[in-house]
Amino acid sequence: MSKPNLARRVAEAAEIALTTRKYVTFIDVVTGLRWLHSRHVDTWRQGRAATLAELAAVDEDRLLTAAGLLRDWARSKGLRPVDTPYVAGTRDRRELRFTARHEQEPFRVHWLSPDLSEARVRRLTEAQSKAPDLVAVAPLEAWTCASCGDTGPYLIMEDDRPHCLTCADLDHLMFLPSGNAALSRRAKQESGLSAVVVRYNRRRKVYQRMGLLVEEAALAAAEERCLADEEVRLRRRERDRVRRAEQDVEYQTAMAAAIARLFPGCPDERTREIAEHAGQRGSGRVGRSAAARALDENAITLAVIASIRHLDTDYDNLLMSGVPRMEARERIRAGIERKLEEFRRPG
Repeated sequence: MSKPNLARRVAEAAEIALTTRKYVTFIDVVTGLRWLHSRHVDTWRQGRAATLAELAAVDEDRLLTAAGLLRDWARSKGLRPVDTPYVAGTRDRRELRFTARHEQEPFRVHWLSPDLSEARVRRLTEAQSKAPDLVAVAPLEAWTCASCGDTGPYLIMEDDRPHCLTCADLDHLMFLPSGNAALSRRAKQESGLSAVVVRYNRRRKVYQRMGLLVEEAALAAAEERCLADEEVRLRRRERDRVRRAEQDVEYQTAMAAAIARLFPGCPDERTREIAEHAGQRGSGRVGRSAAARALDENAITLAVIASIRHLDTDYDNLLMSGVPRMEARERIRAGIERKLEEFRRPG
């Protein structure tokens, strides 16, 4: 990839992050470029990799080039640089390294929009500088503790080696499964020592949160607090549900308008169906991606392609007949291009 082309792609990924959150990080760019998956970032943040570069699809020099291009783009936009340390979710809280051969400063800078209020900047800076949660992994396969040779339901990484809860001095903690956000939040607040429990999902290829390890007394105190204001929280959840539904309608309307602009030949009813389907909250579809929420042209096009693939081709029949997914996509490629061209023509 040429440097001008890379600069364009870096700018596109940065614009999406800036539009979505009002600030941009190097992590936003490399995941936007698809040089790293979010699961790789999770592995690195958990302290299970010496550097981020060893998990990337490109070499260290390429990462440094991208960081430089991000800096140039951010300065041209008048963004404010804030140096932000990255700390591992391990007991030693060691500083994370992006690369082995380069200085870390170019990668740590967060670029903040000048539109952010001072209060928001202060909260953001405090949140970013705060040490991440300790992470306990619920392993999928048999393992042994590097200290005692025993095993257990969870492991903590220290010095790049797994340790059981006893050796990590966490065996007095209780497991609180996910599902009750208020109880989890309050139990963590009450607990002097806690850890987030995650498990690797092979199908989705990400670490998923299972719950928390917290002190028994903290859990009891959190349960009392939740019982005391349960009715108030129920009313608040109902108000939040209505607000989210209104936001979804607004977002899907904006997406439908973007589809109509890019594909004026797409019938109005089909346009609405694509926007409602792709933009459904919690669906994980392309319409809920950060790029789509920023109404990125490429993401909107992908949502239209997904609709064409399932409704205007025999793609689903090919899959059901045993044709491999990538082969099936290759077979229908020409049909999708014809339909896209039809949708791009007005009328």
